[in-house]
Amino acid sequence: MNEPPVALSAVPPSGLIRTGLDERSAAAAATAARHAAEVDSAPRFPTEALAAVKAQRLLGILVPRSLGGEGATIREVADVCFRLGQACSSAAMIYAMHQVKVACLVRHGGGNEAIERILQRLCAAQLLLASSTTEGQGGGNVRSSEAAIQHRGDRIRLERRASVISYGSQADGIVTTARRADESDPSDQVLVAFLKEDYTLNRLQGWNTLGMRGTCSEGYTLIAEASPDQILPEPYEIIHGRTMVPCAHLFWGSVWAGIAASAAARAQAFVRHAARHSGGLAPPGAAQLTQALSKLRTLRGLLTTSLGAYQSKMENPKALDSLDFQSQITMTKVEVSELAVATVLTTLRVCGLSGYRSDSEFSIERQLRDVLSSPLMINNDRILSSLAGISLMIPVPASLID
Repeated sequence: MNEPPVALSAVPPSGLIRTGLDERSAAAAATAARHAAEVDSAPRFPTEALAAVKAQRLLGILVPRSLGGEGATIREVADVCFRLGQACSSAAMIYAMHQVKVACLVRHGGGNEAIERILQRLCAAQLLLASSTTEGQGGGNVRSSEAAIQHRGDRIRLERRASVISYGSQADGIVTTARRADESDPSDQVLVAFLKEDYTLNRLQGWNTLGMRGTCSEGYTLIAEASPDQILPEPYEIIHGRTMVPCAHLFWGSVWAGIAASAAARAQAFVRHAARHSGGLAPPGAAQLTQALSKLRTLRGLLTTSLGAYQSKMENPKALDSLDFQSQITMTKVEVSELAVATVLTTLRVCGLSGYRSDSEFSIERQLRDVLSSPLMINNDRILSSLAGISLMIPVPASLID
């Protein structure tokens, strides 16, 4: 139970050059960008973007080569999230959520033949995994489960009222939390991987929101039956702290940073356009462009620092479980989400009315609506409240240099 998880690649093996990952992610992002406005306005699942992601074989890059993947690093996956975030927020978030689940299966399912077969199928067929970690009255408390695993002979059964399963009906599989057994406490959880043939979904509620409209994050009753081997062997408590939380905050944060970068690029283009059409005279909001780019630089720096911190500790369970790291990686989510919102708002001031309009080539409307979801995905106030007690136990540094 306390053995180190299977290592994801922190550093590529010597001499290994992955086959055109930058070019492949750029190609998928280009397709996503062409359809982003329609995905948002419809709203609908980003079918074309995900088809391009699958065509570029990007869904299995995190899986080790021994199971048919590419052994990509966490940093490389985060960069794909960033690139997609600049193109289509919904497609990027779907990709990020999928990769969080893949990371959990890779790092905590090693040696489990059923989980390894799922990962092999994922790579071969480019299967898309959805996540189900919220249900019933618990809302955003992912460390509490109401529905329990029921053992029936050589099979397990789960019936779960999930308040949100993003892109549930479009996914090829669902990775879900559940209470270990009927008699278990709500916090005694397991993580289970179901493929599409293992479950049915009954829709409970729709998804009509301000932004991130293409994630199709509807509510469902999930009814699943499968082999007990599809339960990951480690308790969810360990998976949560060592993989789920760090990867979620880093991959989601990379999407939000991509949205902010997209808005900054539009603001920069607006200033150039306005100056060309006014004899070189800068528009009133041009002074804000420097602030927007500075915020974006800080945002990328925060993510880079946290990515480095996680990768350096990935094979050290004691370091991952430390209060200092858990506080750092959790606060990364709060800081990145707030800074992403601030960056996009600043670009709106750069573009002025052209950014405020929906029918302008310099419109920031979609980026702003999408990025406003970032403080609400695992609500920042909930995070700060949960960290209040921990903050009292973390020593204040006495030196600038560790």
